Parts: sequence; C-alpha cells; structure tokens
Amino acid sequence: MASAEIIYECRERVSEFLGLGAPENILFTLNTTYALNLFIKGFLREGDHVLISDLEHNSVLRPIDALARAGIIEYDVFPSLCLDPRCSPTRICAGIAKRLRPSTRLVLCTHASNICSYHFPLSEIGAFCHKNGIVLAVDAAQSAGHLPIHMEDMNIDALCAPGHKGLYGTQGCGLLALSPKLSLETLIEGGNGVHSLETVMPDDPPERFEAGTLPTPSIAALCRGVEHINTLGVDNIAAHEQALYHRLLAMLTETKGFTVYAPQHAGAVLLFNLDGISSETVAGELGKRGICVRGGFHCSALGHKTLGTPEGGAVRVSFGIFNTPRDVELLYAALREIQAELSSTV
Repeated sequence: MASAEIIYECRERVSEFLGLGAPENILFTLNTTYALNLFIKGFLREGDHVLISDLEHNSVLRPIDALARAGIIEYDVFPSLCLDPRCSPTRICAGIAKRLRPSTRLVLCTHASNICSYHFPLSEIGAFCHKNGIVLAVDAAQSAGHLPIHMEDMNIDALCAPGHKGLYGTQGCGLLALSPKLSLETLIEGGNGVHSLETVMPDDPPERFEAGTLPTPSIAALCRGVEHINTLGVDNIAAHEQALYHRLLAMLTETKGFTVYAPQHAGAVLLFNLDGISSETVAGELGKRGICVRGGFHCSALGHKTLGTPEGGAVRVSFGIFNTPRDVELLYAALREIQAELSSTV
C-alpha cells in the first residue's frame, strides 16, 4: 500500500473513531504537545481570554502562559472539583460561568487527568460553551482509547491526542482533530506537494497544516492501533482498567503507610505515595525490579497542586489493556518489600 493510501486510511479510521465525520480534518503532528501548540497558536488572537482547568498538563499550561506573558491573551483557571464530593457537571459549568468575560473565546481542558483517573464531563461543558458562543478544545492524551469520545455528540471543537498511548501506535505521531467550522492560522509552512508554485500554504486541511514529510510508519501503526481498539471495544478496555485500579486500590488502602490521591475516581491512572520515602526513590526501586512507574510531578504542576501532593510529588501507576491482575499483585508485593527495606532507614 502506498504512503498516501496508508495516511488517508488512518484519517478515515481516526475520524470515525472520534466521531468527527471529516477525515480531511484529522491533522497529523509529531505528538500531542505539537498538536496543542498548533491549535492554540493558530486559533487565539490578541485580546482573547481563555479558561483552562486546574488539572492541566504543561502542554496546555505553558503555551497558554507564554501567550499571556507576551501580552497577547489573558487566561484564568477554573476548578475541576475533583476532590469535592459534591462535584457535578452543573457545578463545574457554574465555575466556568463565574470566570467568563466578554472576551472569553476558548475553554481548553483535559478530558482525563494524567495524574489521577478523574475525567471532565465534556458533553455538559461542550453544551455550555456552545450556548455561550465559546469554543471547546480538549487534550485527550490520557483518554483517547481509554474512554468513549464522540466529538460531534460531545460538542468538542478541537481534540489533540497522541498515537502511542491509549491508541496503541508508536511514538512519533500525534493528531489534531479539528471541527470544519474552525479556521486556524498555520504554525509552520513548507512543502507538501500541493500548489507548489505558490508561496503560501493551501487554504484547505489537511495540507494547510502538514508541511514536510509525515511520519508514515507511526501513522500506519496508529491506524492498526485504532483498528485493534475497535475490535476490543473502548468500554471493555475501560472496564478492564477500572478492575485493575480497584484491585490495587484495595491493597494499598488496607495497608498502613500508603496515601492514594483522588481514590474515588477509578480508571487508567492511580497516584500514591509511600510514607517517608520519596516518590523518585520508590519509582527507582520498582524500576530495579522490572516494574515501570513514574515518580515526581509528571509535567503537571497545576494537577499536583490541586491534589495536594507533598514536596517531591507522587508515584503514578498507569494501566492498559495488556496489564493483568498478576501485574498488580507483583507491584504490591514489590511495594511491601520496598516499604520493609527502606522505612527503617528513613
């Protein structure tokens, strides 16, 4: 199959998977961060006001803050209420409404946090945004492939996702799924084989936004990853991940010395600390035992502040379809071993 055919097949498959209905508006990038920058810097204009959530990854916070520091835009942070037992879509939308300005043009938020399993009620937020003439853009780095997404039904105008996480492709490919109703300025310009005699980029997607050679092998992998997810079913994947989450949560909460953050939100991510031992030390010790987790702040200063993790952050465990209950048991056994070995030395 020729490269162009592989790429277009992937546009069609991803467009259907995300409920967009416009394959030409699936724009391929190097990663999610690039896709977010492509949207943010192509969409926002001088004087715009933006709202982001208190759980955002730095791939949202940093480009938004950079535009604000340059005096181009202003932004505010709305509460996720992820630790509030009274959290509801109505209260979240009320928090957004409280911070609206006449210049508010964009609400940009993650679908699912990258440090806990809380996820935003996007359908309700999207309906609220559209009622108020505001665009909703979503960072789906932690939700694509883990949670059902239908952009048209959920009133999502732009969505950014990676190929290598929940979509089971390889590193080197990300995407921006863009509503045909939106128009962006280009972030980069260059050759793409279309209108080669002109000095400007084409007007229409995807060629308007895809300059240079695309990462065809990674796009092909993404295509097969989405095909695999469709075979398994996103709901089945989510149920599997939640079962693993609850299994580990029960073990940790029944054992003294462990703190789990936002435990009420079950899903693909569990964040915890082992009392008296730094998160980086715990992650390093698990790594020596062949168990891959991550300690620290996970590129989410906003999220860690919201969850109230201590100096040094916390340990993140991420579940996927290929993890098993046995993996959870081995992780817990290793943690008890680390606890026994290191607690007496601190």
